[in-house]
Amino acid sequence: MTIKYTPDHEWINIDDHESASVGITNHAQDALGDVVFVDLPPIGSSFKKGDVAGVIESVKAAADLYMPVSGKVVEVNEALRADPSLANTDPMGHGWFFKIQVADKGEFDQLMDAPAYDALVKSA
Repeated sequence: MTIKYTPDHEWINIDDHESASVGITNHAQDALGDVVFVDLPPIGSSFKKGDVAGVIESVKAAADLYMPVSGKVVEVNEALRADPSLANTDPMGHGWFFKIQVADKGEFDQLMDAPAYDALVKSA
């Protein structure tokens, strides 16, 4: 399990050689407050790194969900769609947003590891 992070507070975990899970970090869910709605991308849609792949709405604000690496959506978390609060209660586990087939594994190496992400959050 290799989790990497973006400056926009998404995480990505390469599950196996074929797919990777994407979600928001604990810091992101804390800043957003209670998540009340998630707009997940359609299965089969392709995105480039940095593209907006979804929207997260909370009682405080709405925020874009950015694609951490280029890829094609192969699965969405229907449990999250049914219960958006999973993004708050378990953002790094059951609150994942979607899974992608990574197009360029080199982009994954450009993301932050946990110590670098922690340093980013502490400096904010």
